[in-house]
Amino acid sequence: MGLREFHLDLNNPEFVYDPYPLLADLRESIPVFYDPAWKKVFFTRYDHIAALLRDRRLGRSILHILSRDELGWPPPNPLTRDFDRFQSDHMLDNEPPKHTRLRGLMLKAFTPARVEGLRPKVQHIVDRLIDQVQDRGEMDLLKDFAEPIPVAVIGELLGVPEADRHLLRPWSARIVKLYELGYTDEQARTANQAVVEFSAYIKDLAADRRRRSRDDLISALVRVEEQGEMLTEDELVANCILLLNAGHEASVNGTTLGMLSLHHNPDQMAMAREATQSGRHDFFKTAVEELLRYDTPLPMFERWVLEDFDFNGTALRRGTEVGLLYASGNRDPRRFPGPDALDLTRKDNPHLSFGLGIHYCVGAPLARVELQTSFQTLLRRLPGIRIAREPVEYTGGFVIRGHKAMAVEFAAA
Repeated sequence: MGLREFHLDLNNPEFVYDPYPLLADLRESIPVFYDPAWKKVFFTRYDHIAALLRDRRLGRSILHILSRDELGWPPPNPLTRDFDRFQSDHMLDNEPPKHTRLRGLMLKAFTPARVEGLRPKVQHIVDRLIDQVQDRGEMDLLKDFAEPIPVAVIGELLGVPEADRHLLRPWSARIVKLYELGYTDEQARTANQAVVEFSAYIKDLAADRRRRSRDDLISALVRVEEQGEMLTEDELVANCILLLNAGHEASVNGTTLGMLSLHHNPDQMAMAREATQSGRHDFFKTAVEELLRYDTPLPMFERWVLEDFDFNGTALRRGTEVGLLYASGNRDPRRFPGPDALDLTRKDNPHLSFGLGIHYCVGAPLARVELQTSFQTLLRRLPGIRIAREPVEYTGGFVIRGHKAMAVEFAAA
């Protein structure tokens, strides 16, 4: 391909634990490279990644213009039949005109007002979770706090009864395994089954809302219409599942990664505590953006090259898959002064963590509300909260990067 070759072992535990030194070396020595093992062209610099995210010559899918035979792909994996159908019906893995229609319909229901209206509910959920642990002086920040918040919020948003919300996180956790590189047949089977079960549940919920509409997102999606177009049942189901998957991974992993970043930067932790005690709520809007830049929970996204073109001297051929290393772009000194320093007051901070262009994360406003409320309330209500044990173990994946557990301690009430 005329590119230097390099194998980036994305599943290496040492790399997952701390990818930044190697990414910094790659940004300077081989900022664009072809990985023959993954069969992808990787980009590491901010300007390249930002430009490619906005370039319509790349897309999240390619099967709308080339067949599997033309791409030299094997037949579809029977183990992921239902997962593949789900992928074909949600907006993230579609291109215009289908993407335009799906996103337009979703945004008519998933409005900024609906998201902002959830802020008091998010605060209630966060306070309730802290109430349950404040007398213990310790908790698992992941299982006792970070995981329940977005599941409860998305459950509230969609209209899932509280008694059923325990089903959501296990379904989502199994489904997102297929976004990692090198998943196993067993992971494929369990993810596919999770899609089947989750889809059946959402279909039943949608059928109930057609009979008895309520003030929730599923009711709004059942009714939403634009220029005579409505969501099909499969599209409604797929995009509700997408909202949970995309809407909770950034929030869950953003919470634990952010707490670890604060723990390793005590001066910034002290600044955040002071802002909390003095009631400077706006501080956390800037602080959360910096935590997402400094150690992003979504370190890489992929795109397909839809037509041959030359990009800054790199020949990209139709059918090539591109790996955009957000984690590297977010630490690029060409865009962020002092990128390896955590600066919670950083104002000029157009990080890549929610993407750019037409596929910009539709759930970003909700994730921001959850993270702002979480950090502000944790630091206000749990004095001295700190990581209790290190090293903290990661889940093993890089594409969706998070922790298996996170023991924290604090002054008991």
